[in-house]
Amino acid sequence: MTCWYEGPLAAFDTETTGVDVETDRIVSAAVVVQDAPGTRPRVTRWLVNPGVPVPEAATAVHGLTDAHLQREGRWPAPVMEEIARALAEQTARGRPLVVMNAPFDLTLLDRELRRHRASSLDHWFETTPLQVLDPRVLDKHLDRYRKGRRTLTDLCVHYEVVLDGAHDAAADAQAAMDVVRAVGRRFSARLARLSPAELHTLQAVWHAAQARGLQAWFARSGSEEAVDPAWPLRPELPAAA
Repeated sequence: MTCWYEGPLAAFDTETTGVDVETDRIVSAAVVVQDAPGTRPRVTRWLVNPGVPVPEAATAVHGLTDAHLQREGRWPAPVMEEIARALAEQTARGRPLVVMNAPFDLTLLDRELRRHRASSLDHWFETTPLQVLDPRVLDKHLDRYRKGRRTLTDLCVHYEVVLDGAHDAAADAQAAMDVVRAVGRRFSARLARLSPAELHTLQAVWHAAQARGLQAWFARSGSEEAVDPAWPLRPELPAAA
């Protein structure tokens, strides 16, 4: 029987106006689907006019300018629904969804759906629950004592994955998928018997433990930065009184 990391996977990634999931916006997104390692991936891309200025710092990362997005980007409302539908379709077909640092991309998509469609990401997965594989969480749990950063670029170097065109949503999604396959092979003795659904549940526990450890490190360093233990989706913030 084919192990999940040698079988069909889908991957999702976004480029954004910044790093605050509550206020920043999606400017591009991609879903990459691959039936097996080495097969030709099927890529769906979206370019979004976010309706707000794109900071120069964000443009410096992904290269998408206000002028380009206003000229070529689509209005967010239909795009967010198309993205959510695409993810739900992949899940319904039994393909696990690879998302690097899932609480960022999935929460941002959820907030965009709430902002533009009066909907939520949970709405799209009421009948078929998400099965997410997060290379950052998997790597950090399985190789927890390795020193160094664990960005997508770092993981690609460590697992000898080619990342061609970093900070392009499709390129990052493909690279994240390749990293997950590489993690699966390297730690096959620990992962092969686990289903994607079981791994989804375990990653929520692993991420929470990782968040507690990081929070303790911040406290020892005198930082007041908060680390959210929720995975793969952060809960909606309560409305201001």
